[in-house]
Amino acid sequence: MIVVTGAAGLVGGNLVRALLAQGQAVRAVVHRDRRAVGGLDVEQVEAELLSPNDLKRAFAGAEIVYHLAGLISLIPGGWPDLERVNVLGTRNVVEACLSCGVRRLVYCSSIQALQSEPAGRPVDESRPLADGPSFPAYDRSKARAEKEVLAGLQRGLETVILNPTAVVGPFDYKPSYFGRAVLMLARGRIPALVGGGFDWVDARDLACGAIQAGLKSPGGERYILSGHWHAVREVAAMVAALSGRPAPRLVVPMGLAWLAAPLMPLLARFTPLSGDFGMTGGKAGRREPIYTRDTLHWLRSNPQVSYAHAVRDLEYHPRPFQETLADTLAWFKENGYLTP
Repeated sequence: MIVVTGAAGLVGGNLVRALLAQGQAVRAVVHRDRRAVGGLDVEQVEAELLSPNDLKRAFAGAEIVYHLAGLISLIPGGWPDLERVNVLGTRNVVEACLSCGVRRLVYCSSIQALQSEPAGRPVDESRPLADGPSFPAYDRSKARAEKEVLAGLQRGLETVILNPTAVVGPFDYKPSYFGRAVLMLARGRIPALVGGGFDWVDARDLACGAIQAGLKSPGGERYILSGHWHAVREVAAMVAALSGRPAPRLVVPMGLAWLAAPLMPLLARFTPLSGDFGMTGGKAGRREPIYTRDTLHWLRSNPQVSYAHAVRDLEYHPRPFQETLADTLAWFKENGYLTP
């Protein structure tokens, strides 16, 4: 039995499908939104990360647990929720794994948990954790969650940590943070771009790497599962070519965007970002700015990210990002998030 927390998210939905394609028995741990696993041949268990009893019930009889559930919050004042879900929730997952005799825990962290400086050499698995007051709250929460996982390793739990970059892909029902950004570009709802860029990885490639890590990796390993770096301007041009919607012409210099970032959460209160995407049952109440100080910090991060370790151990080979974008936008159109 393989258990997946966060099974209804973008990564979880793709991982569950990949596991089922290999004939694995999967138990999907879900919270409220279950569309990503609806109709699949999986056992669904509702559980809260902050409930140890829920997690023990969900992990009973499991050999491998993939812990994907987490919170992304890039707005000021988000630390209490980030600490509760990402740090304390991961601590509860580790304790439940130890209590239930789970053989292996595969934790999906983030590239943001690792320090990207100095910028003169690629980011790899040797980088220290981004745990300090100078780092964004989300980065610190993922770094501290990794420390909880490493504490479980010291207590006898086989652990593997994955550090993906910006994840995009199909089966993005909620949709995810970067999925919303792609949708907004395709709908012409982003008036201006900023400098910088991200390293982007396909959710399907991440799922394949995660499965290989669960089956083949020695315990105690860490793997960066990245893809390809593209500037925001390049991504906007790709989306424009695929969607037929012109890309924003205005590119705001990073320095000016940094000065204006504190205003973005205020403006987002008056700008519905979700519920405007044709989602079934979507609400216009979810208003998060695309540009914040934290996202600008990410856009300025080291563009060199190495997945060489995953190539050696996991036979990991990410697909071109243009293919990812084409498949993602096609899925959004097929499922009513975009007008064809």
